[in-house]
Amino acid sequence: MSQIPFQTINWSAIEKTEHQGESGTAYWQTIQFPGLRIRLVEYSKGYLADHWCQKGHIVHCLEGVFVSELNTGELVKLEKGGTYVVSDELSSHRSVTENGVKLLIVDGDFLKTD
Repeated sequence: MSQIPFQTINWSAIEKTEHQGESGTAYWQTIQFPGLRIRLVEYSKGYLADHWCQKGHIVHCLEGVFVSELNTGELVKLEKGGTYVVSDELSSHRSVTENGVKLLIVDGDFLKTD
């Protein structure tokens, strides 16, 4: 991973991209560095991811509540102020929220398992 100099991120200046779920919509604001991606993500009410993700993430819940459904059937609820961490390829998970949620998500090469 390259060195990143000190800087601030003005999220209001970062374009939102829209990503449809199986139901609902995700809105991403993304900052990309070599080997590191930082996203501010909002899931609409009734959002259900359209795929099972195996990427590693650090996910911090800024507002609202959501559930990470693991392919083992386990449901992990994350509320405002809660965080989860997982490395690449260590679980299949997908997000669902009843009333919407705002997340800060960090992922990158440092979460690879090889």
